[in-house]
Amino acid sequence: MTICLTLGTLIGEIINIEGLFERFGEWLKIKTGNAKDKDFVDAFVTASLTVCIGAMAIIGAIQDGILGDWSILATKAILDFIIIMVMTCSLGKGCAFSAIPVLLFEGSITIFASFLKPVMTDLAMNYLSLIGSILIFCVGLNLVWGKKVRVANMLPDVVLAVVAAFLPI
Repeated sequence: MTICLTLGTLIGEIINIEGLFERFGEWLKIKTGNAKDKDFVDAFVTASLTVCIGAMAIIGAIQDGILGDWSILATKAILDFIIIMVMTCSLGKGCAFSAIPVLLFEGSITIFASFLKPVMTDLAMNYLSLIGSILIFCVGLNLVWGKKVRVANMLPDVVLAVVAAFLPI
């Protein structure tokens, strides 16, 4: 898993996924009439990563796409609503726009999950869950100690976790 984390993060750094999130946040800030809100982009990126990354988001979307069981996503939606309400109170209204990445991320996974069915073994799901939990931990570190970890750049780790499940050990 360490190789997945290292290689995936390196790929994310090269692509600069965090920068793409920030640019989208800047665009949203202007388009929504919040150009004067200096904390909008940081709130948007932090909230988006908090609700998009994690075991429940990934596993729930895959389970919905493969089995048609949306129970994890329903539970996650309730938790996300509470989390975003609290984050909006503390970080600002940029948090409310995290619904856009959630829709794109979880929706894409759900739609493409049927194509992934042959590769989504129990081991692959366990690896995904582990990586999702690590990424959520990193988001938590950023919330506690300021932006120290560029979590969005770690998103390729998710793909590499599935690949790692098929490598001979």
